[in-house]
Amino acid sequence: MPETSSPRERYRTQVRDEIKQRAREQIATAGPSALSLNAIAKLMGMSGPALYRYYAGRDDLITELIRDAYRSLADTLRTAYDGGADLAGLALAVREWAIADPQRYFLMYGTPVPGYHAPDDVTEIANEIMTTLLDASGALPTGPETAFDRHLETHRDWIGDHPAPTPVLHRALSFWTRMHGVLSLELAGHFTGMKLDPALLFAAEVDNLLRP
Repeated sequence: MPETSSPRERYRTQVRDEIKQRAREQIATAGPSALSLNAIAKLMGMSGPALYRYYAGRDDLITELIRDAYRSLADTLRTAYDGGADLAGLALAVREWAIADPQRYFLMYGTPVPGYHAPDDVTEIANEIMTTLLDASGALPTGPETAFDRHLETHRDWIGDHPAPTPVLHRALSFWTRMHGVLSLELAGHFTGMKLDPALLFAAEVDNLLRP
């Protein structure tokens, strides 16, 4: 039979999860820069030193939140792709994921938290997201080689050993950056005064990106 966790371990997991939930609520109200472990401890009826037994500090807690967010998006995209979604379907999955929790999205792709640096394993999860986009991009025709393609050929170490041709990598990067451009503006409310339908604009941008 599989080994089960002890009551102490289960309690520790529950407390850590509650701390993360309180942190998400705090970030939704005041942004990640205002994250305060002492404020969270007060809300939970704990002392500051007691909370630090669960997270070593602000950066440790932020890392956990960012890691959870990247893992959630990476799993969402891989599940969609394995279920038959093409690049357009992945774009829709990203938008739905972002709209469901804008603060989680901005924690990943918004203004960096001053003084915070994510550990390497977070970058590895981010690369999983790009790998899924590369897999989907490889099914589409590409245009003629560009100067940026030639630039990418000598600067592609960050994607590891993925065998995607450079034009496919270029398409995936263009897709990722332009998709996030529209999403970031939408979630920040910049289309409100324009009376535009963000969903239609997003779909139009994706359609343009899918053309060779």
